[in-house]
Amino acid sequence: MPQNEYIERWTKQHGRRLDHEERTRKKAAREGHKQSKDAQKLHGLRAKLYAKKRHNEKIQLRKTLKAHEQKSIKSSAPSEPSSQPLPAYLLDREQPNTAKALSTAIKQKRAEKAAKFSVPLPKVKGIAEDEMFKVVKTGAKTKKKGWKRVITKPTFVGPDFTRRPVKYERFIRPMGLRYKKANVTHPELGVTVQIPILSVKKNPQSPMYTALGVLTKGTIIEVNVSELGMVTAGGKVVWGRWAQITNNCENDGCVNAVLLV
Repeated sequence: MPQNEYIERWTKQHGRRLDHEERTRKKAAREGHKQSKDAQKLHGLRAKLYAKKRHNEKIQLRKTLKAHEQKSIKSSAPSEPSSQPLPAYLLDREQPNTAKALSTAIKQKRAEKAAKFSVPLPKVKGIAEDEMFKVVKTGAKTKKKGWKRVITKPTFVGPDFTRRPVKYERFIRPMGLRYKKANVTHPELGVTVQIPILSVKKNPQSPMYTALGVLTKGTIIEVNVSELGMVTAGGKVVWGRWAQITNNCENDGCVNAVLLV
């Protein structure tokens, strides 16, 4: 590996921070403010060069938007006159491929995708970080360090999970708040069964909570549905399906979820 790729090498060896995606998203959201601040503060030649660069970017953006807005431009070439006569019912069968039809198809596909992944709880109440984490003071005598956190919500960890050494473990997931099974309801069959949890797919509160496996209301989990006897169109047994948690697990002492079908 070349010597100048040490950052990529470190990422491959040790991974990223748990809040890497959140920090990246916030950094991208601040870019507009930074550009505005630079445009107001720069002087002289740098200001001219920066204004020229922004001007070219805006021109390119306007061209892109204009290209998307031209919905009814026909992309088919004009048909050449045919030597053979056509019957009357075939004369008006030219179907030019228009950008408008393409746009409608894209919108319809998006709507179908949204309907396919519609969930029972589309919106959930946010949870404050103070409610999610409890600060643990460390230090042999002074107890001055406060970088460790205990997760106060139920969590899921896989069967091959191994804790980090105590000295390096920042997020502590208590054994009493770890869940392995969920009461999953099938909306079409109307039955509720207790089946194992395979993984946590998406926590709506934060990507960091998804990585930690926190189970809160509205979380999408993957469950093992092999006991339900569900099969695909090809006759294969369905192993894992997604479900959404519908209760506050810390209050009820169990995980209740609805299968997404």
